Amino acid sequence: MTSPLDRISRHHGLTLAYDDPEGGPMRPVPDETKRLILEGLHVDPEAEPEGHPAPERMTVPEEARCHLPGELSDAPAWGIFCQLYELRSARNWGIGDFADLAELARICATAGADFLGINPVHALFLADPDRRSPFFPSNRRFLNPLYIAPDRVPGAQNTEEARALRSGDLVDYPAVAEVKLRALRAAFDAQPPAGAHAKDFETFCAEGGTPLRLHALFEAISSRMAAEGHGAGWRDWPEEMRDPNSPQVAEMAERLAQDVAFHLWLQWIARLQLREAQEAALDAGMRIGLYLDVAVGEAPDGSSTWSGAAAELPGLAIGAPPDMFATEGQVWGLSAPSPVALESQDFAPFAEMIAAQLHDAGALRIDHAMALWQLFLVPEGESPARGTHLRFPFPDMLRTLSRLSREHEALVIGEDLGFVPAGFRDAMAEANILSYRILYFEQTERGFVSAAEYPVKALACLSTHDLPVLAGWWRGEDVELRREYGMVGPERSAADAAHRAEERADLVSKLRRDAGLEGAADIHSGTLPDAVLDAAHRFIARTPCLLTGVRLADLVGPEAPTNLPGTTDEYPNWRPRCPVDLDALPAHPVFARVTALMREERPRPAPKERT
Repeated sequence: MTSPLDRISRHHGLTLAYDDPEGGPMRPVPDETKRLILEGLHVDPEAEPEGHPAPERMTVPEEARCHLPGELSDAPAWGIFCQLYELRSARNWGIGDFADLAELARICATAGADFLGINPVHALFLADPDRRSPFFPSNRRFLNPLYIAPDRVPGAQNTEEARALRSGDLVDYPAVAEVKLRALRAAFDAQPPAGAHAKDFETFCAEGGTPLRLHALFEAISSRMAAEGHGAGWRDWPEEMRDPNSPQVAEMAERLAQDVAFHLWLQWIARLQLREAQEAALDAGMRIGLYLDVAVGEAPDGSSTWSGAAAELPGLAIGAPPDMFATEGQVWGLSAPSPVALESQDFAPFAEMIAAQLHDAGALRIDHAMALWQLFLVPEGESPARGTHLRFPFPDMLRTLSRLSREHEALVIGEDLGFVPAGFRDAMAEANILSYRILYFEQTERGFVSAAEYPVKALACLSTHDLPVLAGWWRGEDVELRREYGMVGPERSAADAAHRAEERADLVSKLRRDAGLEGAADIHSGTLPDAVLDAAHRFIARTPCLLTGVRLADLVGPEAPTNLPGTTDEYPNWRPRCPVDLDALPAHPVFARVTALMREERPRPAPKERT
């Protein structure tokens, strides 16, 4: 018989058991986990079910269709991806910035690209800049001021320290933050907004409202707390500072009024510079422009959860269930929104977060898009094996997302990798959310699928930030790194290396058939042949996918992995820098060669007049 706890859990969208990755019987979800989630939903675990149940089918409402211009069917687009921080230029301060982004947009547009994709640029923790993962943000509504170009800000002095930061092969986030914030604070103190700029700044603050003010207040308090030996996140603050509505916080806000104003100003400058980059992309001829990325959640001790904007479920973290690649599952540590809280606020927290991304973008990639349907939640401090999936109000999430997509005329791409529930990709296609198809993963038991088998409503690319560039994949660098960092044992590593040799042979075969690869290609060589790199890009360009993405690192480096999943400080994640200056990109032989073939395969139509 079904217990009362299971009945109410099922009613509210909790999964009661999940597959065993080793083929054993279904693993039951612990009762303690069910109760914790139900209590977070403000549901009595002992009560009988009331109200409408969580959706059991992925219903796509008629009106839930994202923006998808018909011209893409006649002229599919291609673009370039990069990590913004990795860009190197003669003028930046040791980290790629929004001025670099504008310049790269012009370079890519001239090369024929219709979009320029970058990592999430969400606000992180300025008081703890080594918390650098763009996918672990403090607040997704606001921007990371470390991407501000100080030389475009009147009064920000370019010091010898700033110039010295340009030469490193890795981004030194603490050093960058110290030098940039010192220069920007001096500029703000010396020349606060005046005249027309003051009016624009006041309008920006008024439009940002309470969420913006609370974020600026969080940053000001966070800086003070870190200086006093506490953590940058609010969970490490004294108890009275953890509630933004406490008298002590109000008193601190008065004392730190100038600091709060500075952080408001940083957000204004960052937004202006991001907007300028989008304008540069469109003015240079791109049909889409900037392609931004949104993380699946927010840090549990960040600005969003402190202010209440995250509408999070307490005591739970987002993760992934056990599978054949991670038999114990995964815990990502991000806070999860409450579907009950979202519904009670007419999905305003979700809408405002999405709108913040689309304000200056022509496309948006949603990390772990399955979150529109369900999230795997793990009690904090527990093994992921004790977690379970919680379903979300899928139709309402789609209505909100699609409305904003149409209002901003922005494409939506859903990162649908990992555990994808049956029917989810069909629902995405119905809602005009493009699938995210990576060459390395598009295989069956017979090997790589043909170019023609890729779906139309998709973006095709070789790899992403969690995977090696093609040269690294070819030599099995990812296999070796997983062994070196203890993620897999020697036996599994040897099997993976042997399989990679088979994959190389099969890839070459498919490239000969579908992408015109000619001549010899030594599959046993540790060096990726130029002809294979070119053919791989020609292959994805020849898929029917509406969008194709070229990874800048595949063309000019860095070849070092961007991020090694499963590591934190053991590997320099999110730090490797491009070895080539922006000014040298157009003449770089690989950049010139690959962009030329992409132009040939996917020519841009005659431009329409911008409105």
